[in-house]
Amino acid sequence: MTDTLTNTTAPLPADTEAAARAPRTRRRLDGGNGGTNWWLTALIAVCSLTVLIPLYFTIVTALKTPDQLGGTGFELPTSIRWENFADAYQLTNFPRALMNTALITVGAVFLTLLTNSLVAYAIARNMHKKFFKGLYFYFLAAIFVPFPIIMLPVVKETALLGIDTPVGLILLYTVYGLSFNIFIFVAYINSIPVELEEAARLDGASTWTVFWKVIFPLLSPMNATVGILTCVWAWNDFLLPLVVLSDPSAQTLPLAQFIFQGQFNTNYPVAFASYLMALAPLLIVYVIAQKWVVSGVTRGSVK
Repeated sequence: MTDTLTNTTAPLPADTEAAARAPRTRRRLDGGNGGTNWWLTALIAVCSLTVLIPLYFTIVTALKTPDQLGGTGFELPTSIRWENFADAYQLTNFPRALMNTALITVGAVFLTLLTNSLVAYAIARNMHKKFFKGLYFYFLAAIFVPFPIIMLPVVKETALLGIDTPVGLILLYTVYGLSFNIFIFVAYINSIPVELEEAARLDGASTWTVFWKVIFPLLSPMNATVGILTCVWAWNDFLLPLVVLSDPSAQTLPLAQFIFQGQFNTNYPVAFASYLMALAPLLIVYVIAQKWVVSGVTRGSVK
C-alpha cells in the first residue's frame, strides 16, 4: 500500500510538467493556428465588387467626353476631359448646394443623437410600465409605414406650419429616424448594468446627470452607428427635400444634380462628375472620423 501511494504522488517528468503548464491553443474559426480563411476572403472579395465596379464605372464615365460613351462603358477614356468637373461645379452651383446639404446633415445628426437617445433611455428604464411599453411598440410600428403613404399630409402640414425650410427638414429627419434608432438604442441600453446608475444616484446625481455622465458616454458605439446612418441618409436623400423645400436657393446636392436629367438628353459625363464631387466630402468625413468610430466600438466591446 505504501509503494502504491508513493508512486501516485511521484513528481512528473520535466517535459510532462512543462506540457501540462503550457497554455492550450484555442482552435481558430479558420481551422488552423494562423492560416487564412480563404472561403471568407473569397466571399469578401466578391462582395467588394458590388462597390468597386460601380465606382470604377462612375470614375471612368466622369473623365470621358460624350463621344466616348459607346460600347460597354468600362473602357478607359482615350482622352481625359477634366472640364466635366468644372461644368458640374457651375451648373449645380456647387458651393451653395454643398453648404445647404452640410448644414442639414450636421443638424440632423446632432438633433437625432441628442433626442433619440433620451427617448430610448426613458423607455428602456421604464419598460415594466404599460405606458412606456406601449410607446415602444408604437414607435416600432412606424417602421412598417412607407413614406409615400404619408408624403402628401407631410407636405401640406409643413407648408401650413411654415417649416418647409432646411430647419423643418432637420426636424423631419429626426422624427422619421426615431423608430429604428429607438429599436437599437433600447436594446443596447438594456445591456448596461443598472447598478452603475444606482451608484451614481447614491452619490447624489440626478436623472439628468446620470444620463449625461454615465449612460451617454457608454452609448458611443450606438451613437457612432446612428450618426453614420443618419449622415448618409440626410446627405444622399432626394425625395424628402424634393417635396418639402419650397425655396430653390435651399436645394441640396441631390436636387441640384437633378438638372442633368432631361426628357430627351442626359449629359452623363458631367452628371457622373457631379456625383463624384458630392461623394468626396462624405468620404473625407468618414476617413477623418473612422478612428472615433473604431474606438467607440472597441469601448463598447469591453464595457
